Amino acid sequence: MAEVGEAGYMGFISERRASVLERVTEAASRSGRDISNITVLAVSKTVGDSEVEAAYAAGYRVFGENRPQELKRKVAAVRANAALEGVRFDMIGNLQTNKINQVLGNAELVHSVSSVHLAQALARRASSQGLVVRCLMEVNVSGEASKSGFAVADARPAADAIMGLEGIRLEGLMTMAPANDRDAARKTFSGLRELSDELRTFTGLGLPVLSCGMSGDFEVAIEEGSTLVRLGRIVFDPAYKCV
Repeated sequence: MAEVGEAGYMGFISERRASVLERVTEAASRSGRDISNITVLAVSKTVGDSEVEAAYAAGYRVFGENRPQELKRKVAAVRANAALEGVRFDMIGNLQTNKINQVLGNAELVHSVSSVHLAQALARRASSQGLVVRCLMEVNVSGEASKSGFAVADARPAADAIMGLEGIRLEGLMTMAPANDRDAARKTFSGLRELSDELRTFTGLGLPVLSCGMSGDFEVAIEEGSTLVRLGRIVFDPAYKCV
């Protein structure tokens, strides 16, 4: 990864983690929140096993993958390494129904349930294996055509349908904000929080997880209520410029 040796990379990733956590703490403080209620997920989709091991040594325990096959491979590698204890992998990318079996038993949380059809397929296959899948509804709060997920107007009936399925447990919402626009990002994240409040009342579920915020906008996301930020480049790439 980038232009550093193994020893240099370990130093980089540890120093970058300290910087990230400082920024998370400051954002939480600005919004009167407790940092213990915020999870930092390291998006490992573009890196190999050695980078995951370096991130683990630096203190990361939650990782995210967007390809089911790579998720399955990395989970197997971690499970085979006795030195890597307490590691969790989430599925954060688009999931097709024909890839569900690679996710079951490997992802602790599926962030990207973007249709009732997908939820039904997940629930059906999980139930057949005696599993319960923890999941988030992906909501397209910004309304961008390039983004997947439920429209805000469809979120209530979707949540009603999903919560009635066996083999699946709805634990919150996920969204992505428009890139390189902090005002639009803030509006998107506050919209997700407001929707979560509405669905919590409507469904009676706790819905404790708000998965939003990435390398370029995670501080705004935390200020607006995110409980889980998904950080990739800022964690793993020495060339990424922090601003």
